[in-house]
Amino acid sequence: MPSRKGKGRYMVQDIAVAGAGIGGLAFATLAAREGRRVTVFDQFDAPRPIGSGLVIQPVGQMVLDVAGAGDSARALGQKIHSMLGHEATTGRRVLDVTYDRKGGPHYGLGIHRAALFDCLLTAARDTGAEIRPDHRVSARDGQRLIFANGTSDGPFELIVDAAGAASPLSPLQSRPLGYGAVWGTVPWPDTRLPTDRLSQRYRAADRMIGALPIGRLPDDQQPLAAIFWSLPADGHDAWRAAPLDHWKAEATALWPDFAPFLETVTEHDVMTMARYTHGTLRTPVSEGLAHIGDAAHRASPQLGQGANMALLDAYALWSALDRHPLDEALRAYVLARRWHVWTYQVFSAVFTPQYQSDSRFLPKLRDHILFPVSRIPPVPGILSRLVRGTLLPPLGSLHPRQP
Repeated sequence: MPSRKGKGRYMVQDIAVAGAGIGGLAFATLAAREGRRVTVFDQFDAPRPIGSGLVIQPVGQMVLDVAGAGDSARALGQKIHSMLGHEATTGRRVLDVTYDRKGGPHYGLGIHRAALFDCLLTAARDTGAEIRPDHRVSARDGQRLIFANGTSDGPFELIVDAAGAASPLSPLQSRPLGYGAVWGTVPWPDTRLPTDRLSQRYRAADRMIGALPIGRLPDDQQPLAAIFWSLPADGHDAWRAAPLDHWKAEATALWPDFAPFLETVTEHDVMTMARYTHGTLRTPVSEGLAHIGDAAHRASPQLGQGANMALLDAYALWSALDRHPLDEALRAYVLARRWHVWTYQVFSAVFTPQYQSDSRFLPKLRDHILFPVSRIPPVPGILSRLVRGTLLPPLGSLHPRQP
């Protein structure tokens, strides 16, 4: 990572952040601790996260450390050293990625969104960022934010759009993907599955089952798992209409080791449907406005990079503001993240249909050609860097191109 050299020479004093998600809170924490006035507007009556578990990759953990939330996140999360997936009907291994050689320093951090949110919210408040709940951003009028209740606030020198995939401030028109998944959080059961691995099973590409260790929630010692089951994007209503036992029977027939994870799933509402889209803003900035995270780029979670990308965006924007005047800083932010985001978007677009689609050809290509190739050096090391988020420099250059 580039070192910070600006030390606040170009101080943008008054910043609004739309959205108290992972990227928004990380940016607010970094910016507020240098004396900037940072106000985070969130739609909920009290700030809270949405979703189940996720993986913070090594470069994302670096951002958490700089923001002062790394130690608390690691205390709640679970180290993930590998990802292993098998084809359910043949038992063939079709995914096998390790973060590092045995004993190496790199690992993913499986963590519940609520735990990560708690760590970042505490860090943001400790640095002086103001959190204003019950302020749903609906539009922007110049450097003012307009809220759903008709009120407004501002002007602000900079507005940071961290409002996620449904952001009303983002012009991104993303492409819906054919498959999503139902996700849920359950206690980690008595199982032979290791607690340092993301384990998955697939039937061709139209069925995918996964179990991710995600540590624990604050003030609770119960180890947790995030479980997921892929569904066509329009298949949630049919899944809910069928008896829950039918789904459980199908899942455990494909993967008997999954049965203990389903014991506490007693109703459909334990699982939440997530639908995915794919797209990237060509230029995620305009005058006085910067988009980060899902407001700037969206993809399936197949590579486990969503939260990672939001954290890196927040870090890059903060670093650029520290090094350059505002207009140049926005250009620097774009250049810093452009190639890293583009590369991971391409890989996501290529890999996702191999694991979530109706294709009959792509799973055969995956199982019989791509996976065997992935075991031939130096490909395993390349895949490790891909998962860690370091296949390309995550921040590129933080210096804007000269005219």
